[in-house]
Amino acid sequence: MPEQSSRMQNWHRLFSHGHLSLIHALIIGLSLLMTFGAWYYANEQTETRTENAFNAARDQAVGLISARMAKYEDALWAGVSAVQSHGGDMSYQEWKEFAHSLRVDERYPGINGIGIIHHVDPGQFESYLQARRRERPGFAVYPAHDNSIRLPISFIEPEDINAAAVGLDVAHEVNRRTAALASSATGQARITGPIVLVQDKGSTAGFLFYAPFYAGGNSANPALGERRLDGMVYAPFVVRNLMAGLLSKDLRNVRFSISDGGETIYDEHDPADSQFDPAPRFSETVDLEIYGRTWTLDFRTSLGFRQAHSYSQPVLILIGGLVIETLVISLLFLMARSSQRARAYADRVTADLQEKTAKLEKAHDELEQFVYITSHDLKTPVRGIGALTEIIQEDLEDYFNSADADPDVATNLALITERVARMNNLTQGVMEYARTGAHSAEDKALRLEDAVGALRSDFGLSETQLELSGNASRITTDTFNFVRVLENLVGNAVKYHPKPDHVQISVTVEDMGSRYDVSVRDNGVGIAPEHHSRIFDVFQTLRRAGEPESTGIGLAIVKKSVEQHGFAVTVQSEVGQGAEFRFSWPNLGRTAPAEHQDKAA
Repeated sequence: MPEQSSRMQNWHRLFSHGHLSLIHALIIGLSLLMTFGAWYYANEQTETRTENAFNAARDQAVGLISARMAKYEDALWAGVSAVQSHGGDMSYQEWKEFAHSLRVDERYPGINGIGIIHHVDPGQFESYLQARRRERPGFAVYPAHDNSIRLPISFIEPEDINAAAVGLDVAHEVNRRTAALASSATGQARITGPIVLVQDKGSTAGFLFYAPFYAGGNSANPALGERRLDGMVYAPFVVRNLMAGLLSKDLRNVRFSISDGGETIYDEHDPADSQFDPAPRFSETVDLEIYGRTWTLDFRTSLGFRQAHSYSQPVLILIGGLVIETLVISLLFLMARSSQRARAYADRVTADLQEKTAKLEKAHDELEQFVYITSHDLKTPVRGIGALTEIIQEDLEDYFNSADADPDVATNLALITERVARMNNLTQGVMEYARTGAHSAEDKALRLEDAVGALRSDFGLSETQLELSGNASRITTDTFNFVRVLENLVGNAVKYHPKPDHVQISVTVEDMGSRYDVSVRDNGVGIAPEHHSRIFDVFQTLRRAGEPESTGIGLAIVKKSVEQHGFAVTVQSEVGQGAEFRFSWPNLGRTAPAEHQDKAA
């Protein structure tokens, strides 16, 4: 408490003796408020984006499961159609040929096989056995049970891995029987509750997938009870194999488990997993209604998700704002203290110095105004941090669209630093390089003649000095960055020409359908072949003594702009022979078509 009281007295003494004015205090308070406001907003936006990433991963997994099961259902109904096309039944050899034509192991990953279950009335059981044994002498139905219905598995392909299932009467067990009866009653595909497949040596959780077929076809009206079940086309699944064929765990940052009726049939929440997160950032359970069953999916994020979505931008914004606050407050104290000393000195001078004292007071007032403006421009983070927040948002949009995205905290820290030293040309160049591609939302049709005309005006060139040719008349894709590429190439041609008045530049744009091929040729001093790859690197310049200063950013921006669209920029030049830069630009959409992504202009 004594220490706090002393601190308050010091602040009171500063204001009461004119060290800091109330306007300075107001500016400091408002800027601090804006700093913390920007930090809070950035933090909230980061949390929202992270949660959206989890939701997207969750929805992707649910969608893939539903879509894959729908694909399996199509295979079952194809089998039903095959049965009906053969007069309501098929022989062992006919089914084998049909299953082979389906190419189950290639087109339906995760499925164990596809087979037929026949519905056998008690009075027809012996004739059924005889029919099956004529095809395969060793055929037998098992196990014995007391239920009045019999649903033996007659065929299944591939049989080599499912041999143990041939002859199994699925009516012997409640989950198999219940789903079979539900499928028969509704005429719809149904899956069983959790079971262990007889052919699964690992004894892990599985299920069966049924699609019924009826005597006389599937057109009978089930509401009238006129249909008679002949059998079902079915597919057995081991859940572990199904999920392995569905989506690889190594490609996801979200883990999930599946339970059916309170029984876990699939579980990725293994503490022994190197990506297991004991305190996941997000978790959620989703009920998936699927073919007569309810699967409960328990989603949790992994350590990989935590690492991929650990953003430092809000903290960097806060630190950057506080650093600026500290610097400006220090400047205010120094300037205020200098002002006080100047007034004390003026009080001690003689009457002969009163006129000089008045001038000093005027200079002091101007200096105070300068301090206010300086504090407004350099300290208040309204513009700097606000612009930084916008850039971070734009960077994150690019990040989400990136195939191999990984947060780059160093770049964002550089962006914050760049706002503190915005008057430095090199820093401004680095900022422009980092923002390359951020203006794609401003796409509007660009007439090439207008763009080249603007370049002639900007660089003071005549129509004969800067010519446009080719069969393309306009650009519609990422026009902002296209213009910036031309500006850098034309600007370099003018800047480094030994006689700018004699510069000759030719811009050629050819419409190739899905892309534009662009060439910018000049008659300058040329570039030695050993420097062709180096000139596109950041901060690299071939400036000679007496030539204009260069940051070495321009061609790096050209390269980045072109490569963001899947193309490359190349140079053909010899010393004394001028230079020709070639690149391609997408015509349809912002991303180059796959067949052109490996092509350099």
